[in-house]
Amino acid sequence: MSRIGNRKLNIPEGVTVTVNDNVVTVKGPKGELTNTFSKDMSISVEDNKVIIKRPNDIKFMKSLHGTTNALISNMIEGVSAGFRKELEIVGVGYRFQVSGNKISVNAGFSHPVEVVVPNYLKAEQISTTEIAINGIDKQKVSEFAANIRKLRGPEPYKGKGIRYKGEYIRRKEGKKAAK
Repeated sequence: MSRIGNRKLNIPEGVTVTVNDNVVTVKGPKGELTNTFSKDMSISVEDNKVIIKRPNDIKFMKSLHGTTNALISNMIEGVSAGFRKELEIVGVGYRFQVSGNKISVNAGFSHPVEVVVPNYLKAEQISTTEIAINGIDKQKVSEFAANIRKLRGPEPYKGKGIRYKGEYIRRKEGKKAAK
């Protein structure tokens, strides 16, 4: 039984959801998102709730049912509240610099690395060592934050590098512990 797929999604005030041949369009105060879902799922809007039903109980249909429900839920949350990922950089001389639609990352390389922020996302500088990525599409916000983190991932010995805010980095002892 898919518990995620069976939940009914409440539509908050100010958000409209339209379904046309399994193309779901969600409009809200922050913007508009459109996504095409499988023809096997029946998606309907009733009494200010989104209801998704599957045709049978095959394992693939159950997983598709839960995935469809979660994606529509993220679309509704994105256009009403938006998504935010915060990154921090740790290391001597490591810093972020946001200017317009570019992020300059100084992370121990011989040169600063320039990253262009896509027009559907917003980068906000909290301090020289912290930035926040904002947007309405959860997948795009998370992917962009992961690409920035990939520039210099946190290393386990000194903990230097780019990490998500509040991320726990498991530390290693090093050579001194072996003696």
